Amino acid sequence: MILETTIIILYSISLLLIFMYALAQLNLLFNYLSSKKTKDNSPKFNLSNPTEIPYITIQLPVYNEMYVMERLLDNIAKIDYPKNKLEIQVLDDSTDETVESTLKQIQKLQAQGLDIIQITRTDRKGFKAGALKEGLKIAKGEIIAIFDSDFLPEADWLKRTVPYFKDEAVGVVQTRWGHINRNYSILTKIQAFALDAHFTLEQVGRNSKGHFINFNGTAGLWRKACIIDAGNWEGDTLTEDLDLSYRAQLKNWKFKYLENVETPAELPIVISAARSQQFRWNKGGAENFQKMLGRVVKSKNISAKTKVHGLLHLLNSTMFLNVLIVGVLSIPMLYIKNEYAHLRPYFYVMSFFVMSTIIFFVCYWFMYKNIYGGGFKNFIRYIGMFFVFFSIAMGFSLHNSIAVLEGHIGKKSEFVRTPKFNISKYKDNWKNNKYIKPNISVNVIFEGLLMCYFGFGMYSAFIVGNQGGDFGLFPFHFMLCVGFGYVFFKSLASKV
Repeated sequence: MILETTIIILYSISLLLIFMYALAQLNLLFNYLSSKKTKDNSPKFNLSNPTEIPYITIQLPVYNEMYVMERLLDNIAKIDYPKNKLEIQVLDDSTDETVESTLKQIQKLQAQGLDIIQITRTDRKGFKAGALKEGLKIAKGEIIAIFDSDFLPEADWLKRTVPYFKDEAVGVVQTRWGHINRNYSILTKIQAFALDAHFTLEQVGRNSKGHFINFNGTAGLWRKACIIDAGNWEGDTLTEDLDLSYRAQLKNWKFKYLENVETPAELPIVISAARSQQFRWNKGGAENFQKMLGRVVKSKNISAKTKVHGLLHLLNSTMFLNVLIVGVLSIPMLYIKNEYAHLRPYFYVMSFFVMSTIIFFVCYWFMYKNIYGGGFKNFIRYIGMFFVFFSIAMGFSLHNSIAVLEGHIGKKSEFVRTPKFNISKYKDNWKNNKYIKPNISVNVIFEGLLMCYFGFGMYSAFIVGNQGGDFGLFPFHFMLCVGFGYVFFKSLASKV
């Protein structure tokens, strides 16, 4: 009975943590809806008055971006802002032939009167954080705008964002990500679905009540003084953006989130690229939980509610670990339930935690409705999208749990960039992309085994007990089987 008791305890703790996270999401939904009733009276610069126009530095951290570099520079050159108050830094850590081709394009833009320079380093110390810090040393701007290589801001982007820095307490202005290839495939659709939830429900829900939010690494601006005051960029975690965001807010800098300003970008179209991005984000989140836990708890400047939301925010990625634990243990729990009749009341209580899924379903519907509109047809489409998203998200749980565990135990790894493709149509060929690594992770094999394991879970529903089976967990095991099957077969196919 010791083994059964251990399984029950671990299963219950993980369910409880997921439920707590779901309640936090529900609170963010209430915040999000209430924010829609509030008028924004933020002070703003009048950019038609030359004396109110701040100097801006645009930083473009890049590394081996053969397929998007030309597009990036052509787009940035169209930014509408007084040229005497704008400089562009191309922070180029590239190690391939793009260093020379980028320089040639920069020289053409310089000839057109644009203040743009290429900054290279002899090594990639600190990775993206190191490049940003290096550029900051010589940046002329009092405001620093940052764009990753796949982002395509509109020409009026600075004019829509810079005015909010009139409030001297504002250290960061962050915009919402858009997706230029949202409908490319199932993979891009579910990534867009997840990111849309973050950039509506979560960012607005937190920011509207003064809770911690994060600069998202790109498509936003920093006040240079804020970066310096918070301790500058540090490369000791894989999510330097989250790290600096918390350090700045702990120093009482305000963050301004602009949901109405969309900055289009490219989503990873190959699962290996999505895996590397997911690994970095989730491991970095765990690393920052370890780094920031004590500082957040001990801070005397923030409320208890903001601390709770902050800790759950930092634990976002750890939810994948809880999902994996619940999934793996749910099959032995099915047998325990039908073997020990006296535990039936416990399982009736545990069934309450299906509320977590219902809460997520409701929260994400408001996000979906905000983007696609309401109505019966859209609701039916949403049900299908939610099922696919939830299944595939669970299919990533092993991969992301490994990242989370590495982050919590302090195992270091290098910053692995996400390959960019500059592809928007499914018929376009990505297989010749030189940045895709041909090897298959051993984790993929375990994902295939988990697919079979949850297939066994579905079979178990028909044979457990003596009352003709138990189908309570059948939908859960079906989704897990589909999710791990998708990740497994897609990972194999991306190497063909």
